Amino acid sequence: MKKRVVITGLGVVAPNGVGVTAFSEAIKNGVSGIAHYPNLEALNFSCQLGGIPPISEEKKREYFTELQLRNFNSSGILYGVMAGMDALKDAGIETQGDEPNWNLGIVFGTGTSGVEKFREAIYKLDEGNVRRLGSTTVIQTMASGISAYLGGMSGAANMVTTNSSACATGTEAIIMCYERIAAGKATQMLCGSTSDDGPYVWGGFDAMKVTTYKHNHNPTQASRPMSETASGFVPGSGAGALLLESLESAEKRGAKIYAEVLGGALNSGGQRGGGSMTAPNSEAVQRCITEALLDAKVKASEIDYINGHLTATVKDPDEIANWCTALGRSGADFPYINSLKSMVGHCLAASGSIEAVSAVLQLYEGFVFPNVNCDDLHPEIAQQIDDKSLPKEYIQAPLKTVAKASFGFGDVNACVIFRKK
Repeated sequence: MKKRVVITGLGVVAPNGVGVTAFSEAIKNGVSGIAHYPNLEALNFSCQLGGIPPISEEKKREYFTELQLRNFNSSGILYGVMAGMDALKDAGIETQGDEPNWNLGIVFGTGTSGVEKFREAIYKLDEGNVRRLGSTTVIQTMASGISAYLGGMSGAANMVTTNSSACATGTEAIIMCYERIAAGKATQMLCGSTSDDGPYVWGGFDAMKVTTYKHNHNPTQASRPMSETASGFVPGSGAGALLLESLESAEKRGAKIYAEVLGGALNSGGQRGGGSMTAPNSEAVQRCITEALLDAKVKASEIDYINGHLTATVKDPDEIANWCTALGRSGADFPYINSLKSMVGHCLAASGSIEAVSAVLQLYEGFVFPNVNCDDLHPEIAQQIDDKSLPKEYIQAPLKTVAKASFGFGDVNACVIFRKK
């Protein structure tokens, strides 16, 4: 028999808010974290905008020692450690003990790791300064660097690993951790994802012409999910983290419970049937949603709110159509839906986990954050769902069951179902 799994801790480092309290206030008020960056303009980027979490040197020292920060140059690991350690602290998990914590595991994903550090290493090597690379170059640039850092800082001694599935990474990590606890193989699992920022991460997307170039000097208006005037996504960065735990353990500890994880599904469209490296197979998306509902033992009619992937690209109308088909709901019957990307941009591998934190906060506190920059709803979307499903301002709403989905490059999909406990 599966063990029930709940969420007892949250952590977030987002462009519009560092820490759960600041982030919650930002999303309620539709505050954007997107800004213009002169260095991108100087490098001839078409999109000179981005979402970068505001972190001071003093803030870094709340999580890292001076020794750890020596030769440290990995924004992804920085964001992931901050979000992950905050989630552990929020859940009341002891991390300072001398013994390994055999019941605590980690699945913390990323798309790239330490790109700036890797570039720094290349220059030093090209100059013949191999001995000046420093002893932390490997851990800052290896794919599993983030889970390795968090493992050492927390004492986690169950499964400790890093997953990577493009934009679906964070949501996939939640499902992986849920399944491990449900199977009785761990008591607590820290899950999440992180993404570096800067030109060496974002340049490839600019070259693909999938980012917007129309709002370089009006950054807060640039990210426009579901809008008729959407012209591509704004790249973002940061990290989100959730501490998952067996219900039995949470109740025994008297822990705060944000929500229950009912189930989820992962799949791929095989890059067939309209799917490709960069485009989703609609049948696979629909199957992922319906399989998540089946795994969670939830009827489509029970979904009160959807935290969409919705990237402000030409695929937004297709995503809405897929939700309508998978749920068998449209028009006035469609649930609430919004996209966090309107405020933080597309945080790439970190998007699923940051957005999952926003979904859980809405479920826990009973609200729906506004769809920013969506006053001119795309006509194809307007034909499918009622305008009341897309609040333009903060509303209070007694949510009970919500769905979070992410669809990534490589035609990979993830969908997880949360319920208010």
